[in-house]
Amino acid sequence: MRVVRLEEERMPAGLQEAFDRLRANRWEMARRGVKERLARLETLKEQLVARREALADALYADFRKPRAEVEATEVLPVLMELAYIQKHLKSWMKPRKASTPLLLTGTSSHVQYEPRGVVLVLAPWNYPFHLLMSPLVAAVAAGNTVMCKPSEKTPNTARFIAELLKDVFPPEEVALVEGGPEVGEALLRLPFDHFFFTGGSRVGRRVMEAAAKHLASVTLELGGKSPVIVDETADVDTAAERVVWGKFLNGGQTCIAPDHVWVHASKEEALLEAMKAALERFYGRTEEARRASTDLCRMVDDSAFMRVRRLMDRTVEAGARVVTGGGLDADSRYIAPTILADVTPDAPIMDEEIFGPVLPVLRFESLDDVLTQLREGGKPLALYVFSQHEATVERLLRETRSGGACVNTVVLHNVNPNLPFGGVGQSGVGAYHGETGFRTFSHERAVLRQGRTSLVHLFFPPYTGKAQKLARLASRLFE
Repeated sequence: MRVVRLEEERMPAGLQEAFDRLRANRWEMARRGVKERLARLETLKEQLVARREALADALYADFRKPRAEVEATEVLPVLMELAYIQKHLKSWMKPRKASTPLLLTGTSSHVQYEPRGVVLVLAPWNYPFHLLMSPLVAAVAAGNTVMCKPSEKTPNTARFIAELLKDVFPPEEVALVEGGPEVGEALLRLPFDHFFFTGGSRVGRRVMEAAAKHLASVTLELGGKSPVIVDETADVDTAAERVVWGKFLNGGQTCIAPDHVWVHASKEEALLEAMKAALERFYGRTEEARRASTDLCRMVDDSAFMRVRRLMDRTVEAGARVVTGGGLDADSRYIAPTILADVTPDAPIMDEEIFGPVLPVLRFESLDDVLTQLREGGKPLALYVFSQHEATVERLLRETRSGGACVNTVVLHNVNPNLPFGGVGQSGVGAYHGETGFRTFSHERAVLRQGRTSLVHLFFPPYTGKAQKLARLASRLFE
């Protein structure tokens, strides 16, 4: 595995060299069978297990990520993905038979899965290990060579990944490139066969534009304002506990975190009190206890801290009420877990994805009003519904769109490898995880074999009356 560190003026030549090495080896990788691919992934798993403490140290150094969250949200998902691939890859790689219609009598057909070629994985900073490794292992399982770039905002984790991959993959199989936005721009100029990006919509559009220039396929994992709906039948205590956990996990810096809560007016005060109580159980009863808690992440950098702080301040100035939280410390990039009430749809904090530890709560009287707001807000990455009324659940699922959805819980759909994970519209293009990930990084090649028997000659020119009648007769079979 090659690690490329380049000065800006040398960047194109160095990147081109790394890319050419991957491209020259792509056919060798494609020829490798299931045993060789799984052997490489087994080595990766062994090295990850052996180095998990070093990974926890790196993530703590970058933004004080708690060790328990490292295990649950960085290590565990990758190990689960590896285990799932190891169990199923052999069957995924087998050609899939396709049925034959009567008119094609004498033929047989199948679909075979082939590597796309050279893949680029651009990873974000919020889950810097998990969101680089999961697409990487899927791409390797599918037989591709891979170039990946970790985020420059988490340098300690990037160095850890570089050392890990260097000891598992030779440079002609996986290359890791470090650097800032200028390196990312240079990568987009290279003719990769597939671009996989996780991050914000602004850069996502740039990645899609670059992929279009190369006529390459693309997967975009973006985000959006993932809403929670708590109706009048919901178990308030359960909803409060699960929403608070999902929201403040990773300091609120999760693409599928609950962004805001719509609660029926009859349950609003009970939900606010229950969420406040859950926060106290999780992180301490006082501001001093929460600030000292080792279970709370910090904002990743000063710009992220200032952006969320401004959103919170402007929303409070517009009339929102701080139910709990609001504490700040710029030196340590600390924002207390904060819940805001009396928030309206036109509040500043509703203009963009929050991506921080601030949770706005909006009340509603009619589900119709909520549906109107959800449709106007675009298609988020996730939708969360808390209700004991099945008709309400089905209506919300039927009359809205989102990348994924959970009923009476949050976030957990991301953990099931049997489910595709991805966005729709503004929240992304394409999906991965499990078999979906294998297919994302594979081309489905249609193969038809003609046997001795064939009817196609009946349709050869010259188009006499007989041929015309046969064509019309064949068409009528499907009318």
